[in-house]
Amino acid sequence: MHPLGYVQAREIDTAIHAAIQEATSAFIAGGTGIVDLMQDSAQLPRRLVDINPLPINTITVKTDSVRIGAMVRNSEVIANAMIRDRYPALFDALSYSATPQIRNMATVGGNLLQRTRCSYFRDVTFSCNERNPGSGCPALEGYNRSHAILGTSESCIAAHASDMAVALTALDAVIHTRGLHGERQIPITEFYLEPGETPERETVLEHGEIIVAVELPNSPLAAQSHYFKSPTDNFSLAAVAAALAVHDGVIQAARIAFGGVATKPWRSISAETVLINAPLNEATFNNAAIAALETAVPRTFNGFKVELLKRMLIYALLTVGGIA
Repeated sequence: MHPLGYVQAREIDTAIHAAIQEATSAFIAGGTGIVDLMQDSAQLPRRLVDINPLPINTITVKTDSVRIGAMVRNSEVIANAMIRDRYPALFDALSYSATPQIRNMATVGGNLLQRTRCSYFRDVTFSCNERNPGSGCPALEGYNRSHAILGTSESCIAAHASDMAVALTALDAVIHTRGLHGERQIPITEFYLEPGETPERETVLEHGEIIVAVELPNSPLAAQSHYFKSPTDNFSLAAVAAALAVHDGVIQAARIAFGGVATKPWRSISAETVLINAPLNEATFNNAAIAALETAVPRTFNGFKVELLKRMLIYALLTVGGIA
């Protein structure tokens, strides 16, 4: 066991420079993710950079958007009436997440960066390409009931764990970051990476780069959104975030995102393409569900996710469309 360094940062630039001085550093806020990983020896940083004092812990309402600081606690987001009214999918997703005690500690930025719940990743007695590149993926032929069917590769089929990130994907969120080379604004659809041959790299963040805020556009589409998952009391086997804009019985715009079934929060462009300019009815929703799963690659124990996700998507669309 190597010695563990600790630095508390009160300014963003201080946090960045403290992180880049150690190749295996990690930021710690609420600690609900990194501490678990350290206890399992799945991630062993040599330095923890405590960012709790950073002044990025407010929710700011703008004319055309809402900016949520990365250090805002999940419980604060749920308690905000404006979030509940303008972004019901986000409110639903966080309401389903964990327990009240964990939501009181977990932060928005940390939630976006939580790592997979894959048992092979978290059990260091197994090989894992994400934890140890090139060592292999035992989930491919092992017990893979909870694993992904979308966005997989022969290197990794681990499912992404975040509820919030799925809702934010359907809400066109933009992630604001700051790093050694300045600030970036990254659409959430460009933030996460599919595993490909480098599953150890999960996001586009550079070493030492920190999430400072998430910005959500204020739109009628966001206000007509819904999120739910199965099961509702634990990490999801499948989850759906859906948003629709409808005029005279015709779908004008749609956003569909999946969780628990993909290697990252999964924006389903194929489902959206079927929905846009189509009539608001169950036949349209069924066609969208079929299109959404055309590229699915089920494994030995998770083939049930195909039918489960189809039914969940149809139900979510019926709910958002006011038909259910």
